[in-house]
Amino acid sequence: MSDWSHAKRLALRELRGGTKGFRIFLACLILGVTTIAAVSSLNQSISAGLARDGQALLGGDIDLRLSSRTVTDDQQAYFDQIAQTSHISELRAMVSSGEARQLVELKAVDSLYPLVGGVKTAPQLPIDQALADKGAIVDEGLLTRLNIKVGDSVRVGQTDIVIRAVMVKEPDRIASVVNFGPRFMVSMATLEATQLMQPGSVVRHHYRLGLKDGLTVPATVEDLKERFPEAGWRIRTPDNAAPGVENFIDRLALFLSFVGFTTLLIGGVGVSSGVRDYLDSKIATIATFKCLGASGDVIFKTYLLQILILSALGTLIGLALGAALPFIAANVGSDFFPVQPEGGFYPNSLIAAFFFGLLTALTFAFWPLGRAQNVPASALFRDKITPIQSRPAFKYQAFAVVSAVLLIALVLYTAHNIRFAIVFIGAAAASLALLKGAGALVMRLARRAPHVKTTALRLAIAALHRPGTTAPSVILSLGLGLSVLVAVSQIDQNLRNQISDELPKQAPSFFFIDIQNDQADQFDQTLQSLKDTENYKRVPSLRGRITKIDGVPVDQVTIDPQSQWAVRGDRALTYATQPAEGTKIIKGEWWAADYRGDPQISLDAGLANGFGIDIGDTLTVNVLGRDVTATITSLRDINWKSMRFDFAIIMSPGLLEYAPHSHIAALHVADSAEKTVEKTVASDFPNVSVIRVKEALQSARALMDGISSAIAVAASLTVLAGTLVLAGAMASGRERRTYEAIVFKVLGATRARMVQAYLIEYGVLALVTAAISAVIGTLASWGVITFLMKMDWSFDPFSIVATLVLCLILTITAGFLGTWRALGQKAAPHLRNE
Repeated sequence: MSDWSHAKRLALRELRGGTKGFRIFLACLILGVTTIAAVSSLNQSISAGLARDGQALLGGDIDLRLSSRTVTDDQQAYFDQIAQTSHISELRAMVSSGEARQLVELKAVDSLYPLVGGVKTAPQLPIDQALADKGAIVDEGLLTRLNIKVGDSVRVGQTDIVIRAVMVKEPDRIASVVNFGPRFMVSMATLEATQLMQPGSVVRHHYRLGLKDGLTVPATVEDLKERFPEAGWRIRTPDNAAPGVENFIDRLALFLSFVGFTTLLIGGVGVSSGVRDYLDSKIATIATFKCLGASGDVIFKTYLLQILILSALGTLIGLALGAALPFIAANVGSDFFPVQPEGGFYPNSLIAAFFFGLLTALTFAFWPLGRAQNVPASALFRDKITPIQSRPAFKYQAFAVVSAVLLIALVLYTAHNIRFAIVFIGAAAASLALLKGAGALVMRLARRAPHVKTTALRLAIAALHRPGTTAPSVILSLGLGLSVLVAVSQIDQNLRNQISDELPKQAPSFFFIDIQNDQADQFDQTLQSLKDTENYKRVPSLRGRITKIDGVPVDQVTIDPQSQWAVRGDRALTYATQPAEGTKIIKGEWWAADYRGDPQISLDAGLANGFGIDIGDTLTVNVLGRDVTATITSLRDINWKSMRFDFAIIMSPGLLEYAPHSHIAALHVADSAEKTVEKTVASDFPNVSVIRVKEALQSARALMDGISSAIAVAASLTVLAGTLVLAGAMASGRERRTYEAIVFKVLGATRARMVQAYLIEYGVLALVTAAISAVIGTLASWGVITFLMKMDWSFDPFSIVATLVLCLILTITAGFLGTWRALGQKAAPHLRNE
């Protein structure tokens, strides 16, 4: 206790002199903690916004979704007993105005819509008035695309519809990552007049239940499952009103957490450098303490207390900045987020960020603190000429290891994805080792370099390995940030190449949906008779929901995260007598062409692996309210990137042929014939929806632009953190640079020659840092694209060149800013002071 008392008194006395030596330390810690706190708080604020608006976004207390069919009379009668029920139908349809056509997301509502919230339009009209007499409320984008205005009429299916208002707010609509067209809202009567709903048409029916007093959502959901076990509907409640948005936000938070952890890691390097440089500046003070009898423990505790106080200060500042983001997001949420974030403080996120900051500071501070404590006073007095190279005592090394283990445990505990966290920790450790190894290699090669006659080059080589060189700090500080930037750039460019180059080459020009059975032959003849068209394909299509995997309900099966998409809702499936051209069956055998026995399934091999099933196991799919259990007899290797007309689930012929269903088709068309194809389909088959693949790819590119911009901004935080650490390294060497400059000037060196030496030194450091960052970042992008995204990876040299240029600019600029002042110092005052 006496040691702690002395240490406290000495620490507070030194802190009264200010935090000059800790500015970079504080800046790095604040940046890292702010990023962690902001990302976690924002994620929670969006989740809170979803929970707050869950009922309105869902449209009621319970939402039951069916594909291509409505509820039975018994089911509707039960709904009427327990709730007020609103029926909504959604489908894709073509809207025509003269020669112009546009695919839209058509939504038909009944007189009770909406059960929760209200529709806002421009001009503001009651919804029943706006939709009466074949009226419609549409997104403003539709008016622009068709060059029409409110009051004009458009053609949908077999009827004309009047545009009555523009949609301003739709209470149960959430911003979607992918949209196939603008919203087009009509009444149920108008939808019936269009004659778009035919047997087998792809229509999503929603039944929103507003429960009567006394009934609870959980109990009602269980009752629905017991009463109608084979209904095949998808049940959603307010706590999962927007699963797609939640998945998107979670993945974005996962990436941003990666950026935050990397920023904090780089900040940790800055903490270590800041503590070491601060202690180096206190050499005389520490030596004096030791000469006056202070024990090593008192020295350690004195500066540990200072580190703890300043770490707490920097962490609290970072928490305050990070905690402000949800409030900012709540004010601008409608413009940048799919739902309005809930402004507020989120203690769990802030507490986690606080411990991240504190553990990071301790993990990187224990080593330099223990090093200073373990060195005798005589060595400290000589440190300016011969820097201390000793290792701290074992117990201080143990303290650093324990702190690092706790930090790793915190990363794992707070991670959105434990597998990702483990990969991140391994990659971070490997990157640190590579960068430290690169710094050591540069010093060793410089030390063993042959003697050169050029003075500037000789000085530069010597500076790379002399005591106190900044080479390791420069390579480590900038290397991590630039590695992240390279990885992000390579991943972004690979995704863009797929969307802009690869997919357009392989994808058809059009997809056609909702082709009726009685239209199929005529549709084939019409499309195949058109000029400049090729590769026409048509297949039957149904919608089904996987309910059991090998006899076990899907909610009781452990499914690989990569295969979860297949059980989240209805899936497209088909039947076929023979495998399509190019099908790769890797296990099992296809059924005979005349097979009419018990249902069999040919399944995507990747999906089978994710489900944990194999040949001989069963899959139960609910099709049109009936559970169909089929045996898996073959597995296919499907390359989804090829844009082939393929299905994860293909059933044997027989049973599904007699179920109401429609067909989908694809066609490659020359640019000159696109309008002809659209016009022909619109006039001869008004119920068929035409999806232009070119427009879908343009939407995907626009989406990528927005995501890339956000990710680039986030990734630049790592470079900013590295720049701060670099600036700290240069600032810490300013005194030594001044000393060297004075010596060189006395020996006759000119400023031009010294500038040349510095240019070579920092140029070499920049090239080495850029090279190692390019290797690490490229390997990371290759791993993500190849193993996580299952795509073909290609090398993008532009990102490497950009990294090299950025690294040269940052390193040389920081180097000159740190040495220019030293070059301008006059020799006489310093020599007299010595």
